[in-house]
Amino acid sequence: MIPAIVLAAGKSTRMGRPKAMLPLDSGDTFLTRIVRTFASAVEDVVVVVGHDADAIVSSLTAPDLSARFVDNPDYEQGQLTSLIAGLRVIDRPGVVAALVTLVDVPLVSAATVRAVVDRYRQTHAPIVRPVRGGEHGHPVLIDRSLFDAIRHADPALGAKPVIRANVSTAGDVEVDDDGAFADADTPEDYERLRRP
Repeated sequence: MIPAIVLAAGKSTRMGRPKAMLPLDSGDTFLTRIVRTFASAVEDVVVVVGHDADAIVSSLTAPDLSARFVDNPDYEQGQLTSLIAGLRVIDRPGVVAALVTLVDVPLVSAATVRAVVDRYRQTHAPIVRPVRGGEHGHPVLIDRSLFDAIRHADPALGAKPVIRANVSTAGDVEVDDDGAFADADTPEDYERLRRP
C-alpha cells in the first residue's frame, strides 16, 4: 500500500491566506483538487493541518472526496514536523512507501501520480519523483526504508538532505506535466497558476 500525505499545515504567510482553501477556476480549491487527484491513484489520502486547521478541515465538503486529517501542533517548527506527523499516521504493516506533496502544488495530474507509483513498483528506488530537464517536482515518493531517517533528520534542514542522498536515475520519472512543477507561494504565483 502507498498512501499519500498532503502537507497543508503552514501559515501561508507570503500568500496572506490559507493556500489549501484558494479557489481554482474549476470550482475546486487547492486542497479538493489535490485530494481528488491522489484519490484516483491511491487508497489513502492523509492531509496534515496546523494553522487554520478547523477551517481547512471543514472546507473539504465535496461528498465524493475522502481524506483523513491529522493535526500537527508543532507546525511552526517547520515542514519536517508535518511530514513526521503524516508518517506517524500512515506507517503501519503493509505500507511500502508514501507519496508526499505540498498543498501549494495543486495542478499535478493523476497521470503523473500514477507514473511515479508505477516507476516505484518497477524499480523500488528509495526516492521517486517527477523530473523535467533539471527540475524536479511533486509528488515525491519515499520508500519505507527512509522513514526512520526522516524522523531523525535535522529539523533545521528538513527532509531534503535525506531525499537528495537517495535520488537516482532509476527513480527520476520524466513527465510532461506543468502542474508537477507549478507551486504557488505568493499572490503573483497564484495568479500565474490560474491563467490557462
